[in-house]
Amino acid sequence: MPSPACARRQRGFTLIEVLVALSIMAVLATMAWQGIDGMARTRQASNAAVERTLRVNSALAQWELDLQSVHDGAGVPALRFDGATLRLTREAEGGVQLVAWTLRDGAWWRWASPAATRLADLQEYWLRSQQLVGNEPGTLRVLDNATAVQVHFFRGNAWANAQSAGDTDAPSAPPGASAPAGAAAAGIERLPTGVRLLLTLGETPLTRDIVLYPAAP
Repeated sequence: MPSPACARRQRGFTLIEVLVALSIMAVLATMAWQGIDGMARTRQASNAAVERTLRVNSALAQWELDLQSVHDGAGVPALRFDGATLRLTREAEGGVQLVAWTLRDGAWWRWASPAATRLADLQEYWLRSQQLVGNEPGTLRVLDNATAVQVHFFRGNAWANAQSAGDTDAPSAPPGASAPAGAAAAGIERLPTGVRLLLTLGETPLTRDIVLYPAAP
């Protein structure tokens, strides 16, 4: 006949002991899952932040490239900002492009025309840039969540609103050519020596200053 001690060793675990053990394992599993979930969320947030930073840097790099390639020729204004859209003519392979950076539908967009070799084509692109809707060939949605944009020009050793009048030169155009599109009657504005971008993404303001080459006389 087995002794009482042997009987206790053979009886196994009680239901209460099993439930306690299962509860402890459930708590440990929950804690482990929360840790893994937190690490995954942190990684996702970090990847999203890196992606946003790369997109912003890429957009600003293209903005800077466009401005430093400005083509200051007769026919259309080389650089003009109307409060929502900055238009510029830039040197491109095969001719001169008309580029428009605009704030629309909560995003910052860039449109680039085909390279033009004739003044009439460039003037046509200038007029077309004033009627963009977002689905034209050459249109790129550059940055989402853009809520405000402002541009300042550096003239006369000071920053000024880009919509204020600047120094002008007498208009010039080849014989028989049409009047410069969008130019003031008194002449065409000289290029500023610098451009300041004030862009707001959500609630985050961004500022970028660009020096134009060649400098305005």
